[in-house]
Amino acid sequence: MNIQLLLGALGIQEDAARALAEDLRTQITELRARLREAGTQLEHLAITRKTVTALADRLPAQTSAPDRPEHPDYPRILAVFNEATNPLPGP
Repeated sequence: MNIQLLLGALGIQEDAARALAEDLRTQITELRARLREAGTQLEHLAITRKTVTALADRLPAQTSAPDRPEHPDYPRILAVFNEATNPLPGP
């Protein structure tokens, strides 16, 4: 058995393992940053929910449905607006 060949093969494996470890460290760093961002977003959403809930508790209860026009085409007009994907043209 040639010891130089064995040492050369070990060196190649070491280089590959070192490159893999460095790649994994980079991925971990990126994932930690993304996790921090997601945690911050969750905190902001929780604060928003708490604020909206507190404000909603102060609003008077609505006892009846809002007035809507009685015209028979009103539901069709609403449907057209709701299905529109582009902004309406301006004047």
